This record gives sequence, C-alpha cells and structure tokens, in this order.
Amino acid sequence: MIRSELEYLYRKETDLKVKERLLLVLRVKNDGEIPAHAAKELHRSKPWASEWLARFAQEGVGGLKDRLKSGRPPKLSPKIAFQIRRELLESKQGWTTKQVNDIIVKKGKVIYHYTHIYSLLHKWGLKQKVPRKKHINTASKEEKEIFKKIIRKY
Repeated sequence: MIRSELEYLYRKETDLKVKERLLLVLRVKNDGEIPAHAAKELHRSKPWASEWLARFAQEGVGGLKDRLKSGRPPKLSPKIAFQIRRELLESKQGWTTKQVNDIIVKKGKVIYHYTHIYSLLHKWGLKQKVPRKKHINTASKEEKEIFKKIIRKY
C-alpha cells in the first residue's frame, strides 16, 4: 500500500484504536522503523506490534479493525426491549426499578435482579425518577417549617 493512501486513511479514521494501529503500520512499513521501536514510541508492547503488523500483512487495512466479539445473548429480545423502552419514554410518570421489573416480567417473561434493571435503565438513557422508598413518606414543606419554628428547651 502506498504511503499517501495510508496517510489518507489515518487522517480519515475516527476510531482511535484503528488510528493508532495505522500509525504503527506507517512507521514500520513506510518509515522503515523497527517494530519494537515503533511500539515503544506508542507506549505499547512488542507482541502488540507484532500481532497488528501480522494482521495487516494478512488482511490489509480491514485487519486493523476490531473483530466482533461473541458474548452471551440477552435474555430479553431487542424487539421487546424496544417496546418496553418506548412505553417508559412515552409515559410522563417516574419509574422505580420494581415497576420496570414488573413490566419486563409481564411482557418479556424474564426476571432480572434490580441492579440489572438499574443498568438497563441507564443503557436506555433513563433514570429512576421516583425517590427511594425511605424518602416517599417524608414530611411536607409546611410540616418542616412548623418543625423549624418550634422552640426547644435543650
């Protein structure tokens, strides 16, 4: 690959990890730098440099991008998750994790721990809008003002 092509790809790339790998390839292939020296300048290890240079040699520029990683599929299907998220967004009320869990159990037939419900809400761009149970039954403003005005003997 010609130096100008690599430099163009480097400038155009938005993923910082791929950009760093392109810089490694530029330094080694076009500037004639030793891979260990280029890795040291990038604050990376020699095996890291060797791995990415080998992938570049085999697969070209596409080899510098991260591959998809397999993982455990979610219990809640994306379609049902989208429906639940839309329902939560459309309503004007606040939601507790218990209420969201009830909706998930009813629609998706999946049981999650309340801490996971909290992370799901965060992932969906939502927050718990309802205060915790211990704060629900606090005194009203008037009651608090009256309490402040009471003269204490101690």
